[in-house]
Amino acid sequence: MSDLRQRQQQLQALLADCDAATKAVRSGQLSGLEQEHNDAIYATSSFVYASAEEAAARFGGEVDGNVYSRFTNPTVATFEKRMAALEGAERGVAASSGMAALTSIFLGHLQQGDHIVSSRSIFGSIIGLLDNVLAKFGISTTYVEPTDLNAWQQAIQPNTRMLFAESPSNPLAEIADIGSLSSLANKHNALLVIDNCFCSPALQNPLALGADIVMHSATKYIDGQGRCVGGIALGSEELMEPVFAFLRTAGTTMSPFNAWIFINGLETLQLRMQAHCAAALKVAEWLQAQPKVEQVFYAGLPSHPQHDLAKRQQHGFGGVLSFTVKGHRDAAWRLVNHTQLMSITGNFGDAKTTITHPATTTHGKMTPEARAQVGISDNLLRVSVGLEAVEDILTDLEKGLKAV
Repeated sequence: MSDLRQRQQQLQALLADCDAATKAVRSGQLSGLEQEHNDAIYATSSFVYASAEEAAARFGGEVDGNVYSRFTNPTVATFEKRMAALEGAERGVAASSGMAALTSIFLGHLQQGDHIVSSRSIFGSIIGLLDNVLAKFGISTTYVEPTDLNAWQQAIQPNTRMLFAESPSNPLAEIADIGSLSSLANKHNALLVIDNCFCSPALQNPLALGADIVMHSATKYIDGQGRCVGGIALGSEELMEPVFAFLRTAGTTMSPFNAWIFINGLETLQLRMQAHCAAALKVAEWLQAQPKVEQVFYAGLPSHPQHDLAKRQQHGFGGVLSFTVKGHRDAAWRLVNHTQLMSITGNFGDAKTTITHPATTTHGKMTPEARAQVGISDNLLRVSVGLEAVEDILTDLEKGLKAV
């Protein structure tokens, strides 16, 4: 064994006992003839072999190694291993987007006649996936309030195979009790899947709380700068194999370039999330004191109904908050239009602060009745607090509030 390979093996063994901040920088590094200081982009569609025998062994799965970048690529593998280290998972499966990762989870583990119990408070596109796509294949969904454990229990049917929740939820930061949902899922032989986008692995580890599978839109905090679209599912080897099998066939895989962006984003994740959390709390406290603000939704505020639960199962409260202004949609739009610093966009988790009107953007395809059920009113705004100086963010919000 070469000295370099031996050193790399020692490093990977050492990382098992290291802090998450160290894992985010060092986990999953690959070995080659030379070890790059930074991870390389393997921008290739396929791989070459020394002989027909070696090619047959690779394609047949008799020998581990890269075959085709749709489902085996060294850069993507590094991202998967690094995310797995951060989430405490045996394996990660990277996808072309967060929606692709979730679709792969659903179609990898469910079949015609199966039933899902889902939180009512989820990203609008996921509702479209459940109601308009999975329903066509005979997979039904019942929606419940994320914080009502009795409702989860009552919604379970003999054919329930999966429970799904975002925690915190988008955009109202509702907190699901992951440990209690895990116990409920285990009791009924169902899988618990948690969308961890709002927290990232820096602030919450659902697998450690009892979830079976955790997923991310890497587009959000994993990247941290709004540059690339990607997603990932994480869990045990046994539970990830069906996800990988679907993704390999469907082809909704992550590109090496995007994986490289996410790998580099992870190196600053811990520091960024600390800064996002600190700034968001200050913004939430400031908004709560404004006379033109009706209500602020942020789990870091003691007034939040699941504040104590969030303290127990999270390492921080995140960088996203929502609030309602006095008035209707026109008041909310006036506030948005009179800001100058914040980006008006549907994404969150960026270094730049973003502001969103969920009812007409991220959740705009939901019916008015469905939005009302989950508390997404026309006067609700979502702010993803970035890394600018907090004072400048507050000044910008003040400009918007003056127009309300």
